[in-house]
Amino acid sequence: MALPSLIFTAPRAQDSQIFTPKLSSTVKSAPSSSSSSSVSASKKAICNMGIGLLAASVLALSPMDASATRIEYYATVGDPLCEFNYVPSGLGYCDIALGSGEKVPYGELINVHYTARFADGIVFDSSYKRARPLTMRIGVGKVIRGLDQGILGGEGVPPMLVGGKRKLQIPPHLAYGPEPAGCFSGDCNIPGNATLVYDINFVGVYSGNRK
Repeated sequence: MALPSLIFTAPRAQDSQIFTPKLSSTVKSAPSSSSSSSVSASKKAICNMGIGLLAASVLALSPMDASATRIEYYATVGDPLCEFNYVPSGLGYCDIALGSGEKVPYGELINVHYTARFADGIVFDSSYKRARPLTMRIGVGKVIRGLDQGILGGEGVPPMLVGGKRKLQIPPHLAYGPEPAGCFSGDCNIPGNATLVYDINFVGVYSGNRK
């Protein structure tokens, strides 16, 4: 949702009076100091009015507007760049923030926020745009292998902890392979042999897991 903005429209020609200066033989004296002070005060009042209108437009943002703007930001702006560590499988990972909670439980449901991009930075999916994290089962082949390994850990990748943020670079053979994916009515969201980049935020372990 776009932020509201002030729009100043110039008056139309037919709505404004045309001022045509006329030459006068009468020489007018320079404005007095009191007249200059009056003009200065008027300009200041107009300036203050403009500032007041701008402030009012910002204050008019509802919490919903602010939330939508924040969601759109996280859906389009990636986590800070970091240097990937590559493991033998070809997966690249780097931690933006180390979590301090529990490890990812194997085979259980977890909640994650994510933004998924192609290697050129174009976003093709994001949980932030749906305004809620994704609940997924980890480690049992329910997601692409690069996500399983990148979140659960293994083969040189440390497991994520609750609260952690990690960037993953997933090569095609750990993603969707040579076949296009995300297809609907002949249109495919992900081309074949695509390298994918995920920003993962491990929100928490799903509370509905059976104990």
